Amino acid sequence: MPDLSGRTAVVTGAASGLGLEITRALTARGARVVLAVRDTARAERVRTALGATTVLGLDLLDLGSVRRFADEVRDRFTALDLLVLNAGISSQTLTLSAQGVESQFATNHLGHFALTGLLLDPLGRGQDPRVVTVSSAMYARATLDLDHLDGSGGYSPGRAYMRSKLANVLFGRELDRRLRGSGSPVTSRVAHPGVARTPLHTTYPSPVLRLLTKAIAGLAGREPAEAVAPILYAATSPDARPDALYGPTGPKVRPVIQAAPFRGPGTDEALGRALWERSERVTGVAYPVDASSSDA
Repeated sequence: MPDLSGRTAVVTGAASGLGLEITRALTARGARVVLAVRDTARAERVRTALGATTVLGLDLLDLGSVRRFADEVRDRFTALDLLVLNAGISSQTLTLSAQGVESQFATNHLGHFALTGLLLDPLGRGQDPRVVTVSSAMYARATLDLDHLDGSGGYSPGRAYMRSKLANVLFGRELDRRLRGSGSPVTSRVAHPGVARTPLHTTYPSPVLRLLTKAIAGLAGREPAEAVAPILYAATSPDARPDALYGPTGPKVRPVIQAAPFRGPGTDEALGRALWERSERVTGVAYPVDASSSDA
């Protein structure tokens, strides 16, 4: 990782799991890190231990919270250099956001979509400004039906999670197309941690599924400090490209970072544009880039 002195980063879900290790690595290289979290008391302990800049409350399921968080960031920081969209929930029982959207999709995609749009202005004044969206390799097995975002028509917690991760990939790619077309200095990259030993697996509603995923993570999973390597590469390396999905391969310890082409539904540009348009309508956040710019 390069020296990050003088850079300011926002990391969502920064107080535990992957987010904690991302924050630890960025601060170790000199960055000022804003911890964007639901549990601010826990994050304050992390901030003190790591020397991060500040803690701000953020509930991605609540678009009002997203707007308040973005307002606070804009008030405190003239410029941002990095936004890491890391926070997420997995395999939840069916609950809906205030907008009537299934909670995993609303949290993992819509909250981050709104946050990014609201922070594009300070990002545009940053140094090599980047948005890094954290997805999952499971995105390629997902389908996305924009007419049933409320989970109707048959709800499966696992399929809903994969759908949100496909939305992450489509968003990251469409964001890059629109930024490039509008001449913005901000760039977008997508990465995934592979199988990682994080608290995310402990939230599954089924005890059997919790035991199964714990066993799989124990056998094949990487510790968070290793799993974040592709995310940090996408966030900081001058060689990281917007047109590749960065993930780990090889040994669990010190894995090789792989730049893989996007596959399957992640390459559907028409679906990416449709998702973007629906996301703007649901969140009420309109980006300062239009649809025609993505074709430039």
